[in-house]
Amino acid sequence: MGPRIAVASKIAAFADAGSEVEQTSSAPVISVQDLIHRYENRTALNGISFDVRPAELFGLLGPNGSGKTTLFRILSTLMIPTAGRTLVMGQDAAKDPSSVRRLIGVVFQAQSVDPKLTAYENLWHQGHLYGLRGAALKNRVAEILDRVGLADRAKERVETFSGGMQRRIELAKGLLHHPGVLLLDEPTTGLDPGARRDLWQYLQTLRDEEHVSVLVTTHLMEEAERCDRLAILNEGNLVALGTPAELKSEIGGDVIILEATRDAALLAERIRVRFLVETTVLENQVRIERQNGHRFVTDVVEAFPGEIEGISVSKPALEDVFIRRTGHKFWSETSEAPPRPEIGHTKSRPGKDQSTNNRR
Repeated sequence: MGPRIAVASKIAAFADAGSEVEQTSSAPVISVQDLIHRYENRTALNGISFDVRPAELFGLLGPNGSGKTTLFRILSTLMIPTAGRTLVMGQDAAKDPSSVRRLIGVVFQAQSVDPKLTAYENLWHQGHLYGLRGAALKNRVAEILDRVGLADRAKERVETFSGGMQRRIELAKGLLHHPGVLLLDEPTTGLDPGARRDLWQYLQTLRDEEHVSVLVTTHLMEEAERCDRLAILNEGNLVALGTPAELKSEIGGDVIILEATRDAALLAERIRVRFLVETTVLENQVRIERQNGHRFVTDVVEAFPGEIEGISVSKPALEDVFIRRTGHKFWSETSEAPPRPEIGHTKSRPGKDQSTNNRR
């Protein structure tokens, strides 16, 4: 099966048309209840439960292998879970997938637009899959192209578009049939920073003006910060749930990272005994949460001269929530981890002027 045929078969799975299910505004639009999924001897999802509220921008954050993709496929009716259930606007995704497909729009990580067709032609064929015809389809295509800012490019082939513009066509396809829920799997993959920013601004507009509930998977902390609420996954487990601000508020004070010259575990234990603080060892680093971190590191350096290679002091970030809940970094040493945000963050090597450089 070629790539284009495979993509077409995925899209065709969402082609059932019908009346939308009425839903009270107070009920969750998505309810994931004790979801379990296993692949032979591996558990991909281990009893996941959470709700997505009406007109909410909800994020699934996790590293590779955390279970995001499996959960996304179950939500989009492409897989049936081993146990538990998922309700989308009151409909069971496993028992009544046809009803769920009428209610959701899906944007896959892999491209599903045909680059040889124009923007208008891509949406015209998508509309046919959903049973739209004639003037209603023509008007809807024109409306959605205008909404994603591509009305003036309607007759141009998609292959001439930038990556960000192609992603907007993907969004237009997912929204063509007026879904109440939009599911997006790593939607900014391959986009430059400007296109990523534009995409997230449009998702926020969908939430605020169209009252569409948006669920998006991501492994990027800066994107997770833009969500109303987050479910953070690790190795198939739900390790944190809440708003970005709520989750970061559990971190006490500043986050201090000390790069050990030799034995990080030994240094961590000596700091714990000397200063009565909790320490975490992350490879060759010692991690500490402490109020007035800049002042504290001065005391540590003076207490253990020659044992600290580098120092980082920062305000809490979502990665710190992940570390606190799991005991390890979000990214492994072999992963291409994005740099830690620089806002409120200092890094230096200990020296004679340490107390001056690190004091607020």
